[in-house]
Amino acid sequence: MFAEIEDKIKITMKRLKEMNYDVENVSTKELYDYMTGETFSGDKTTLREVLNSEYLMIHEVAEISELKKMGRKIDKRVIVDSPKAVIYKAHFFAQELEMDYAFKKKDYTWLKLRIGHHKLVLLDDPNLPENLKPRAQEIYDKFKKFENSTPNP
Repeated sequence: MFAEIEDKIKITMKRLKEMNYDVENVSTKELYDYMTGETFSGDKTTLREVLNSEYLMIHEVAEISELKKMGRKIDKRVIVDSPKAVIYKAHFFAQELEMDYAFKKKDYTWLKLRIGHHKLVLLDDPNLPENLKPRAQEIYDKFKKFENSTPNP
């Protein structure tokens, strides 16, 4: 599995660089630990789901990269040991980057799915810091036109 993770990270880092994103190096162990570590939100996204989706790989690698830029050590406890604001800032950055990538690929089905998920965070996430709600709203407003779109032809 670690060889697969390494291959997917290399492909994803190449994609991120093509998007002009200054991505930090993300190791196989960092992605594995991040995806299998503790969370405060009860997020059920599995490592397998991430490895099977170029969009989720963009999201998770960018999220880890942003956390590293903020000086966080990536291990199984980074999410629960970091301030929630730090985690949400990284998440929102990665969410927008992922959705920009899907938009560039004209994958409106994916955008519809993800804006629906994001709307739940915006409206119902009790962990979302009050001062980050405007950022969440900004991302929602940017992509809400896809909320009721029909699937790709």
